[in-house]
Amino acid sequence: MARAKPEGTLLYAQSGGVTAVINATAAGVIAEARARGVKVLAARNGILGALREELVDTSKESAAAIAGLASTPGGAFGSCRYKLKSLEDDRARYERLLEVLRAHDVRYFLYNGGNDSADTAWKVSQLAKEFDYPLACIGVPKTIDNDLAVTDTCPGFGSAAKYTAVSVREAALDVAAMAETSTKVFVYEAMGRHAGWLAAAAGLAGKNPDEAPQIILFPERAYDEAAFLAQVEKVVKKVGWCVVVASEGIRDKDGKFVADAGGGTDAFGHTQLGGVSSYLAGKVKDALGYKVHWTLPDYLQRSARHIASKTDWEQAQAVGKAAVQYALKGQNAVMPVIVRSSSAPYRWKIEPAPLHKVANHEKTMPAGFIRKDGFGITARAREYLEPLIRGEAPLAYGRDGLPKYVTLKNTPVKKKLPAWEG
Repeated sequence: MARAKPEGTLLYAQSGGVTAVINATAAGVIAEARARGVKVLAARNGILGALREELVDTSKESAAAIAGLASTPGGAFGSCRYKLKSLEDDRARYERLLEVLRAHDVRYFLYNGGNDSADTAWKVSQLAKEFDYPLACIGVPKTIDNDLAVTDTCPGFGSAAKYTAVSVREAALDVAAMAETSTKVFVYEAMGRHAGWLAAAAGLAGKNPDEAPQIILFPERAYDEAAFLAQVEKVVKKVGWCVVVASEGIRDKDGKFVADAGGGTDAFGHTQLGGVSSYLAGKVKDALGYKVHWTLPDYLQRSARHIASKTDWEQAQAVGKAAVQYALKGQNAVMPVIVRSSSAPYRWKIEPAPLHKVANHEKTMPAGFIRKDGFGITARAREYLEPLIRGEAPLAYGRDGLPKYVTLKNTPVKKKLPAWEG
């Protein structure tokens, strides 16, 4: 007996900072929906596109383009940093969103993002329930910071972690080669506002305390300048050189960010960060007299598809596929999360978790993952992190020597509502 075709369409939107594998999740969503006879619309530039009724018809894309999407970094439909407040404070925007969903017969809303996006998806589910509109809202996990609650890890993190560990190991070889007559200290800045997961991943580059990175600075530990400088001097005297990895979000004992870029705050109320590596380099040079180099990889950490983790790539597609399956089963206000059943050998599965248990919660590094002296990772952290960066994801290269990435047509859907004035 043939399976009945599901009613309505599915709307997919990307949110916040993109990752090397967020498009792999999008490909997982679209491929699974197509297999089940569901039309997928995508919002241009995240939730803003949904509010503006700027939607694209993914059915206009070829199967080859969707397959290529799984190997393309960035956000194929555009993303945005735009936070909806509470249902009470932003009710007009939520109701506008519901109007757009009604106008295009959207019965399944998949929001691919982090903590704030999970919160938005949960609130939309509550509003739809209030208006008795049949809508399944699914949050789809994404963040390189690995700070989502409930899920063991988050798609996007494993690839950024692999890039970080590889970059630090390669840079360390450079520093070691030049240390006799040139650079003695190298400072690498990793993303991570409140959680030091990416900084911790750099610890995979070395196997013992004398191997780079010899010093890691975590946002979970207060930055002590005197202790830091003393540790740098100690390492240089013992090893001959020192690699420092610092999370962008490190704070002093009073809770002030060590590197506040002075750029105000973003739509989520987050202080604009960036520059901790140059700050620390200056302190080391002035206090210890060593020649120092520093780097701020910034977007490179989340866009490096050429060195994506196979584990991460597979998990990114799996959560997209599961999100569609949950929606079509009538599950609502849930997120497909990754559950680790074993670390050795590494085994994982996808399970649904209530959105309210994910929304606006933040997972920081466990105390047992940080070395007692505060400057490195423990064996427990290594056991957790290593499986996440394993394997290489397939990537096709052209004759020009560059990766073959796809650009979608993003054919717009005809608008049915008056322009949004919000």
